[in-house]
Amino acid sequence: MRYGTSTKLGSIAKHAVLALGAVFILAPFVQMISTSLKSSQDIAQGGLNLIPREWAAVENYSQALNATPLLQYMLNGVIVTVCIFAMQVLIALPCAYALAKLRWRGRSTVFALVLMCLLIPPHAVAIPVYILLFKMGILDTYASLILPFIISVFGIFLMRQFFMTVPDDLIDAARMDGMSEFAIVWRVMAPTAVPALVAFGIFSVIAHWNDYFWPLIVLSSEELYTPPLGIATFRTAEVGYVFGPLMAAATMVIAPLVIAFLFAQRRFIEGITLTGMK
Repeated sequence: MRYGTSTKLGSIAKHAVLALGAVFILAPFVQMISTSLKSSQDIAQGGLNLIPREWAAVENYSQALNATPLLQYMLNGVIVTVCIFAMQVLIALPCAYALAKLRWRGRSTVFALVLMCLLIPPHAVAIPVYILLFKMGILDTYASLILPFIISVFGIFLMRQFFMTVPDDLIDAARMDGMSEFAIVWRVMAPTAVPALVAFGIFSVIAHWNDYFWPLIVLSSEELYTPPLGIATFRTAEVGYVFGPLMAAATMVIAPLVIAFLFAQRRFIEGITLTGMK
């Protein structure tokens, strides 16, 4: 009885801590959505009321769409994130397969270098990459937003960890059927790696959809702005610091990420779990 009671109390304590953490994490987003529905007068009154005393959802969201080309910014974000993720997958899968399943001299050294690259922050190499793009003449283009990120060291590491869990017998059977190594990567390994690809896709899309630093450096044409730059432009446009429309714009920018994660959460959790297996 004592053991059962202590176990139940421990479970309640764990769930209480998790619930408290969830409240702290979700509170800013709930406040953002609530503010996007309020009128300026209601917002100016302050307080923690989440339900608006005076509704202005239509006005706020209409102003968010009309004050700046927010939909164009979001389309730019879709183009950039999809292209980056597609190129990352094309490079990460063969590299991860070579590190996980092929036997060649220097494999451990190369994998150690991959792990070392994980320690290099992207901001540390921003200036050399910027100079390189300037000399190539591709600043202020989609290419300047995409090319620096087509190789994902994290993606290679994550996919390598997943491929380590795939039985060697499956690969040997494919080789006996006469399949080349590249065919094994795309026709055998890739279909089995869907959970890991979904997990990696969530990380990649969120990181580059929310990236403010790099687009701010390489872009000067407003028609190429990504969602974070669009939000910054929206704040300094004619609406100024009118928080209702500003929070409406932020809500529309974040909504696609939340919806995508909700649809992919089962695969995401499965992918993270499998890549941690030995």
